[in-house]
Amino acid sequence: MRILGITIPEEKRLEIGLTALFGVGRSRAHEILKKSKIEFSKKPKDLSTDDENKIRKMAEEYKLEGDLKRGISGNIKRLIDIKTYRGSRHSKKLPSRGQRTRTNARTLRGTKKTMGSGRKAVSKK
Repeated sequence: MRILGITIPEEKRLEIGLTALFGVGRSRAHEILKKSKIEFSKKPKDLSTDDENKIRKMAEEYKLEGDLKRGISGNIKRLIDIKTYRGSRHSKKLPSRGQRTRTNARTLRGTKKTMGSGRKAVSKK
């Protein structure tokens, strides 16, 4: 079963499998399945084509995958263009929501690069 170009895992329950789509978590998966009147515990391999089409139609009502990613990157670009504080943090690849950066912040700053003490070892002759 494919939705928006993403293959939904065949062996997982639908409520979990739908979370493979970017922008769909457990709560949105539940909403989609409730609206299309399909049990949460069914697996994609057990669905009929009518059920698949219902799920596809309900999922297309939301902003998901490429549209959502484009929107997020557009919002970040706008912040950078209008030179807000948050935009400057994004452009410097630093945390933008007030977290400390003296320690931690490894997700954005990358791996730790230890500098030496500044002294070179004296070679013995």
